[in-house]
Amino acid sequence: MRFKKPFFWDRKNPSFFSYLLFPLSLITKLISNTKKRAINKYPNIKTICVGNIYIGGTGKTPITIELNKLLQNLNYKTCFIKKYYKNQTDEQKILAMNGKLFCEKKRIHALNRAINENLNLAIFDDGLQDGSLGYDLAFVCFNVQNWIGNGFLLPAGPLRENLKNLKNYDGVFLNGNNENCENIKNIITNLNPTIKIFIANYVPLNLNTLNKKHNYLIFSGIGNPETFKKTLIANNINIVEFLKFPDHYNYTNSDIEKIKLKAKKLNTKILTTEKDYLRLNKSNTEDIDFFKVKLNIQDENELINFLQKKL
Repeated sequence: MRFKKPFFWDRKNPSFFSYLLFPLSLITKLISNTKKRAINKYPNIKTICVGNIYIGGTGKTPITIELNKLLQNLNYKTCFIKKYYKNQTDEQKILAMNGKLFCEKKRIHALNRAINENLNLAIFDDGLQDGSLGYDLAFVCFNVQNWIGNGFLLPAGPLRENLKNLKNYDGVFLNGNNENCENIKNIITNLNPTIKIFIANYVPLNLNTLNKKHNYLIFSGIGNPETFKKTLIANNINIVEFLKFPDHYNYTNSDIEKIKLKAKKLNTKILTTEKDYLRLNKSNTEDIDFFKVKLNIQDENELINFLQKKL
């Protein structure tokens, strides 16, 4: 599915379109409020879910990878679990590059494979809304820049479930570029005084491979492309043109030819995200660089203590 986020979702003041779609969002609210969450835990394996309630682009996958590193250092035999979607091969490849991945059409089947291989901790990339599973720990990721958008539920806004449902979760990651998020933290704490809040910031990993003297045409088909742009600007990359595509977009040869032609006319280099790069045909990657980032978790020791206490 090609999904391009509607522009009005992230307007702080709801628009005409939001109010027009509001009756449909009541259906989302009803489903969210009536869905029973599984309480079953699994005696042979610990489970952590990293998900979101804002649809797309909240930093789930980078946080999943960082958690995996921390837990391996605590001597857990870990793996990633992700539900198989044909259009999400980019995230599947990134996870597989950073650990053992089980990817099935049903998450429970992937979990059973992990149990059969005697692994003792599974980290789910997405799955908070999967009512068939219970988790030992559940984290919600937010992008600080977008937060909850206009605050409406799908399709009037970007929320999968009501913000009040934070009472059901153990922790929150606020991911961004060093923005002030005190107001967001206060809102979350008022909804759930016991929830743990962790801050994480995007850090470039291959900045030294990019020439800051060059101008760049950038393109992206991810959930929150503006975060990609903002991270580049924060690292003094000069952007001349920004081409946006739907989330998990499957680039055609024609798309890449047009991008390269435009860059030639503008006399720019071409730069995209790692996720987008992994969706390109190898024959198309010539003259295209990608920007690799990680999320650096502040107060990492506090997170480690939290994980040890809960697991």
